[in-house]
Amino acid sequence: MTKVLLVEDNEMNRDMLSRRLTRKGFIVVAATNGLEGVSMAGSETPDIILMDMSLPEIDGWEATRRIKAAPETASIPVVALTAHAMASDREKALDAGCDDFDTKPVELSRLLEKMAKLLPAS
Repeated sequence: MTKVLLVEDNEMNRDMLSRRLTRKGFIVVAATNGLEGVSMAGSETPDIILMDMSLPEIDGWEATRRIKAAPETASIPVVALTAHAMASDREKALDAGCDDFDTKPVELSRLLEKMAKLLPAS
């Protein structure tokens, strides 16, 4: 089964997306801030990370930079999740090392398509 690390500080968003992904057959582990997300990327060895960009402790951009800088987590795909839908936000996320970008509110079918492109074929 594919393990997803969901880094999201908003409890309602985290709960809703976790439940929807679990119903689709994913194992979901969650972090509530950027530092916890960086730590769990190493300890949980997820197959993919869904990273909110507006996080406490360190933001999603910095968390992604740290994940991509560490040899043991550098190859884990990261999808930025943000309410900011400007082209510059997409560029900022990709520059930080995110592999793709999606906007909130999350449209599950669109997110699943993006995840499928980044995950190895099972």
